Amino acid sequence: MENFRWDSVTAGWIEIRGKKLEAIAHGPPPGDAPTIVMLHEGLGCLELWRDFPQSLAEKTGMGVFAWSRAGYGRSDPVQMPRPLDYMTREAMDDLPEVLDAIGFRRGILLGHSDGASIAAIYAGGVEDFRVRGLVLIAPHFFTEQVGLDAIAAARTAYDSGDLRSKLARYHVNVDNAFRGWNDAWLDPRFRDWNIADAIDYWRIPVLAVQGEGDQYGTLAQIDEIEGRIYSPLDKVILTDCRHSPHVEATDRLLDAVGEFAARLQRIEDEPVGG
Repeated sequence: MENFRWDSVTAGWIEIRGKKLEAIAHGPPPGDAPTIVMLHEGLGCLELWRDFPQSLAEKTGMGVFAWSRAGYGRSDPVQMPRPLDYMTREAMDDLPEVLDAIGFRRGILLGHSDGASIAAIYAGGVEDFRVRGLVLIAPHFFTEQVGLDAIAAARTAYDSGDLRSKLARYHVNVDNAFRGWNDAWLDPRFRDWNIADAIDYWRIPVLAVQGEGDQYGTLAQIDEIEGRIYSPLDKVILTDCRHSPHVEATDRLLDAVGEFAARLQRIEDEPVGG
């Protein structure tokens, strides 16, 4: 049931599965234009997207909706420890309710890192004809040692460095945000985590983006898409960029997403048989 007021002036709230989640919208509402729904990374939140959602709305002319997933930003916390299949649970249980809450009609799921994995799972596991395309930024389909090493280094920086104080600026319950992500990924059982089967079921166009120097994953993640996908794929590898293209290569990412979104819109607008 729709429970979100589309208002780009200040952040608002949606309530999903008994949890209050901070959210914001930019651009036209779902009844007036397609919507880009943004899912943030494992340590991200609404505020850490910075001005990218607004810039994306201006670039594409589409509505853009972003929110802090449970456990992040000012949203309600999650129960700890997070289950190791938390991304699948968020994709199959939470995301459908988010889409319904905002009155989603048609558009694109755009995810970064964990958020890209959640979007990938949803697109492969739910037959939702409202979703016309996927933008996956630094997606994870399986664990890699380089990524696990970076996550272990983050734990050290959190426990004995200044990472905790930095993250506390953005997350009301910083331990819930960090431990929920970090403890799951560093659980020895998580090494076997693999969601690549979701790719086999995609039937919509996909834009896959990754920084060439991504410290959390190699281009093997993008290669996995290329080797399994049945639908159209655009691949963008950004030089001089690591794990956060929306910060480190903002203009190039906006251009890539803008071109992808415009092409999808042209397809939507093309007369049947014309």
